[in-house]
Amino acid sequence: VFQFMGSFECHFINGTEKVRFVQRYIYNRQKVVMFDSDVGHYVGFTPLREMWARDWNSNPDIMEYRRAVVDTACRHNYPIVAPFSVERR
Repeated sequence: VFQFMGSFECHFINGTEKVRFVQRYIYNRQKVVMFDSDVGHYVGFTPLREMWARDWNSNPDIMEYRRAVVDTACRHNYPIVAPFSVERR
């Protein structure tokens, strides 16, 4: 059985002052490609996925979209997510 999964996370530090977007692709329980907005590009963890990462990093449309997700998705949804994640006691 082969499993391919993608996950998207927004990390909020001190409200929306510092926001980090992380996208991971996992194949058979092993992280193969990752985008981190702090790093600013895709990183591949296997030889094949390094080629994917190079291809995605060389495409300006993909990179512009991924870098903008911090504002369009994470900061935009902060007021919805904050009561459930930040103010928990």
